[in-house]
Amino acid sequence: MTATKQKMVCVEPLSRKAKNRFANEMDLLHSCVVEKEDDMVMFLSSISGRYHFWMKKESDENWKIIK
Repeated sequence: MTATKQKMVCVEPLSRKAKNRFANEMDLLHSCVVEKEDDMVMFLSSISGRYHFWMKKESDENWKIIK
């Protein structure tokens, strides 16, 4: 059996709602696991495992990808 490396991204909250989720559900941790993705959106799971969300790859009003 071969292990598959999970794709990860780091996100930054932009909206008030996202900042609240970042503090209360994500424990202020930027890293997320990419669970699903297509050309336009990604479904992410926080490292804490308590928050899951869809994010547009471009021009998302709640989140942005950071390096």
